[in-house]
Amino acid sequence: MNVSDFTSELRERLEAIKAQDLYRELRRVDSAQEPRLELGGKSLLNFSSNDYLGLANHPALKEAAVKAIERFGAGSGASRLICGSLAPHHELEAALANFKQTEAALSFSSGYMAAVGTICAIAGKEDIVVIDKLVHACIIDAARLSGAKLRVYPHNDLNALQEILHWAARQEPTSGKRRPHTLIVTESVFSMDGDVAPLRELVELKEKFGAWLMVDEAHATGIFGRNRCGLAEEMKVADKIEIQMGTLGKALGASGGYICGSKMLIEYLINRARTFIFSTAPVPAAAAAARAGIELVQSGEGEARGHRLWAGINQVEDALIKSGWDLPGVRSAIIPLMIGEEAQAVATTLMLREQGIFIPAIRYPTVARGEARLRLTLTAGHTAEDIATLLAALAKLPPTKCARP
Repeated sequence: MNVSDFTSELRERLEAIKAQDLYRELRRVDSAQEPRLELGGKSLLNFSSNDYLGLANHPALKEAAVKAIERFGAGSGASRLICGSLAPHHELEAALANFKQTEAALSFSSGYMAAVGTICAIAGKEDIVVIDKLVHACIIDAARLSGAKLRVYPHNDLNALQEILHWAARQEPTSGKRRPHTLIVTESVFSMDGDVAPLRELVELKEKFGAWLMVDEAHATGIFGRNRCGLAEEMKVADKIEIQMGTLGKALGASGGYICGSKMLIEYLINRARTFIFSTAPVPAAAAAARAGIELVQSGEGEARGHRLWAGINQVEDALIKSGWDLPGVRSAIIPLMIGEEAQAVATTLMLREQGIFIPAIRYPTVARGEARLRLTLTAGHTAEDIATLLAALAKLPPTKCARP
């Protein structure tokens, strides 16, 4: 096959994607992460960001990043195990461990790399990985790459999970090797549905059957809990979870991913997590900004931003429920507006954009076919006027008959 044939093949595949209303393209944004963004020469109210506390453009984070660049340069130069383990990385991990109240922490270049590196290091072909049906793609990919036996339970279905764990407990070692370990992996706040995992019950089940539990707090860190450490803190089970994962690029306002847990876990990942070992270290500016974000979240200002965020969430959800939208029973900063058909979701997005509102359509493969939606997110930066504008625009949309899955 020559280059021309290759290009023709790709063109056919793209046409097939377009025919299914699944085509995506990058949108150039000419502004910082703020409640308003500049897109295509137009200012739009941004209700799609994961910058829940509005820290991505905060002066404290920018100042920390600039100081790190001035002292440590733009790049880290190598992987952490060669010569790239700069002081900002160690300071970030100390701050993370203190924030999450764990013995140690390890940072990665992204949440995706944290998931793949950790799950593949912990579970192998002798083991069993059990995941909720709605976990993030990085967890699914990691479970598959690990080579472990993969089992999926229906979303938040504890009875189905118990059946799987009962089966897993009866598995015998193969070829005279050790007994298989079972690792349960879930998100705490689910990224596309906005509902939460029953963490207390998951802890009870994993202890009953001798399994391990890994919880991704990507959409809960900085928002839930008295100290805003996440849902595990709010549910008072953080000390009973073997592996706490999260991101530095959402409520914490920077970029990267992390794993928190025992000192032994972190030492093991340093030696066995391939996405950590074989990656150039994240830039020092990102590590310094993330540390500043952690400190800010724990401050009085962080608490005030959290209160503003939840006030906005409550206002929007109450108004949408009164308008007839079918929303999840648990409140979070993620509010899925179920549309159903992909083409209708895209059309709805365009209608809102004409009214100055930016909420992209979420379609397959991010969600199941026929479950396209608008993923509405609130931040602490949205004002009462912004929210009123949003609700007025949503009120003009044609009614949808799509029920939640």
